[in-house]
Amino acid sequence: MIKKLIARGYLVVLLVILYAPILIIAVFSFTEAKVLGNWTGFSTKLYESLFTGGLGNSMVRAIENTVSIGLLSAACSTVLGTVAAVGIHNMRRGKGRRAITFLNDIPMLNPDIITGISLFILFVAVGVTQGYATVLLAHISFCTPYVVLTVMPRLRSMNPNIYEAALDLGATPSQALWKVIIPQIRSSMLSGFILAFTLSIDDFAVTLFTKGNGGLETLSTYIYADARKGGLTPELRPLMTLIFLAVLALLTIINIRSARSKNNNR
Repeated sequence: MIKKLIARGYLVVLLVILYAPILIIAVFSFTEAKVLGNWTGFSTKLYESLFTGGLGNSMVRAIENTVSIGLLSAACSTVLGTVAAVGIHNMRRGKGRRAITFLNDIPMLNPDIITGISLFILFVAVGVTQGYATVLLAHISFCTPYVVLTVMPRLRSMNPNIYEAALDLGATPSQALWKVIIPQIRSSMLSGFILAFTLSIDDFAVTLFTKGNGGLETLSTYIYADARKGGLTPELRPLMTLIFLAVLALLTIINIRSARSKNNNR
């Protein structure tokens, strides 16, 4: 009984630590105060300003860059990660497969700042002008391993005889991949896409080292530069709240769809 209470108490404390800052931002997005923590009365003017063009041009460009880079990197990472996961899954069990899996895990365990510096040195060494393209390539490179990690469990749970049966019935390997394997792992691919998209939006260190000096800004680098000026733009509070709610809604939908598909497969 005491162990259960301690475990539940630890879980509650952990959840409070994780979500209290987000809740504070959401609460103070409904006031006009420029300083976070100063409540001046309930108001929705920050949301009105967010949707009626009250944002500065630099912030709008940062949001556009963040969304476009996030979507493109997530799409490319989903394709590359799915292909890599299928390839790793079909490898013979042994040292080669374990080595590839180990190499895939390194970027996820590697600190972001190390990844950012490494990519910065690489781009400088090959003479690539840093900007939108280098940031996109950098995001694809660190998002792809997460997609592999998301798709692999679904591949392991599949019946391997389904693919072989499709080949026996006359399907080519590509047809069997698209008509048998992909439908089975589609939910995992979608989860990997959402994970890659959220990782891209959240990234700061890698973007900072690979964006160059051309004036490219994403939301994370814009917030960093804005904070160094002595404060944050008030419209960032409703923007962060809406982003959190959108991600929460997407994850809820994915979990519901995954639960329904599991129930249908039983």
